[in-house]
Parts: sequence; C-alpha cells; structure tokens
Amino acid sequence: MLDLEFAELSDRGLTRTNNEDSLGHALPTTPAQVHSQGWLFALADGMGGHDQGEVASSLAIETILSGFRKIPKGVMHASLLPRLMQDANHAVFEAGHIDKSQPASIGMGTTLVACALRFDSAVIANVGDSRCYLFRNGAGGPLTRDHTMATEQVRLGILSQSEAEEGNGRHLLTRSIGQELFVAADTITVNIVPGDIILLCSDGLHGALPDQMIQHLVHADQDLNKVAASLIAAANHAGGHDNVTVQLIRILSVERMGLYRGRPYRLL
Repeated sequence: MLDLEFAELSDRGLTRTNNEDSLGHALPTTPAQVHSQGWLFALADGMGGHDQGEVASSLAIETILSGFRKIPKGVMHASLLPRLMQDANHAVFEAGHIDKSQPASIGMGTTLVACALRFDSAVIANVGDSRCYLFRNGAGGPLTRDHTMATEQVRLGILSQSEAEEGNGRHLLTRSIGQELFVAADTITVNIVPGDIILLCSDGLHGALPDQMIQHLVHADQDLNKVAASLIAAANHAGGHDNVTVQLIRILSVERMGLYRGRPYRLL
C-alpha cells in the first residue's frame, strides 16, 4: 500500500509585508481511501494589488482541495487534476470580476501546482511558475515547466538558458489562474518508488536558489521538517525578496499497479 510522510512550511521573507502564498493538502483517512482517493498536495503563489494575491491563492487552494475530497471512487488522477485546476481558475476569475468598480480585484490571479498520489504514481499539474521537483538516489530536478516569458523565449531559441535566468522575463507569467475564463494546465504522470522525495515550491525558493543548491539541501537531512526549514532559511539568506513556500513528500512504500481497459490491477 502507498505510504508517505510530508512536511510543509511557508515564510513571508525579509522584504514583503504579507504572505501571498498558500498551501494545503487532502489526506486519506482510511485504508479504503488510500486506494479510492489517495493524497493531494497543492501550493499557490498569489498576485494582485493590496491583499488580492493572498485572496486568490487561498481561494485556489480551497477550491482544488474541496473538489478532490468529493471525487467518486476510482476516478483517475490524470483526468481529474486538469478539471480541478479549471475549477480553481473559474473560482478566482469570478472572485476577481464580482466588483469591477474595484480595479485591484480585476488583476487578481495566482500560480498553482498540485500533486496527486495513489498506488505507484504521482500526477502533477501546474499553471504559472510554482514548481514540482522529484529527487531520487541523490539526484533530481524540476518536473514542471514554468509558464513565463523567459521559458517561452528559451523554447523558441531567442534566449539561452543562462540569459533567461538573468533576464526580467523570468518574472513575467504567460499563464496563471484567474486571469482568463479558461486556462490550460500542464499535466504529467510519473512512477514513484520508495525513497523518492517530491518538492512543491513557490518561486521564492527556486528564484533565490539554483537547482543544485535545492538538491543539496533536500538530501542533507532525513528529517523533512528540518529540510523545509533549511530551504526557507537559505532563500532568506539569499535575500529573502519574496514569500517562500515548500511542501516535501517522501515516499515510504508503493503498491505496484497496472491498467487494463482503464481499470487498475495489482501487480505481483
């Protein structure tokens, strides 16, 4: 049976007056739910005037977790997560357009990254530049692709990766939750094995620390709570210019499964 442990932590940083990041999780409460529902972890980095970023990120997390808890038995995560991301997008979009006399609310939006786990698979969906990393056997890196102007310019060959990491385009989102009525989330599925560590984080972490440093800190301690604290301390030591939020998930055991005509079955 799939089993895991996790730790999560969020910090305002050293220069921001409030924390516009939000995070949350939905956990199975019975062995039956481990099979029928699994786990969901989600993290969002809000944007907007005044406190609208905090409102947007919190609403996105609440919406995706609420939808996950209501899923019918046996729904595949790969088809579920894109729908839940769109539900979150619609909720934030509607909240941002309720009162058009308040200009700050119209610019309300957020990034969103979510990871659902069941059996021996993790399904990750993302919109914006909050990331998901996978670390295994001392190595690892990001699974998600940032939806930023810089990433798009690298894909088109306009900029090199090093130029993109230094340019202003790395902060300009090309896709976010709540800005348009519909949004397309990137979704991937990866197999997981015992010992894997999955990291969800806002750009307050990966914007402050290189991937090599993140990898080093993730593997530096067995206690995930200490790892979370070390990651945030390192981001603050690097300047603390942004809110920083992390979720760490260690896979303890998995249940190997196959699919036949869309239905899972246990592998011996």
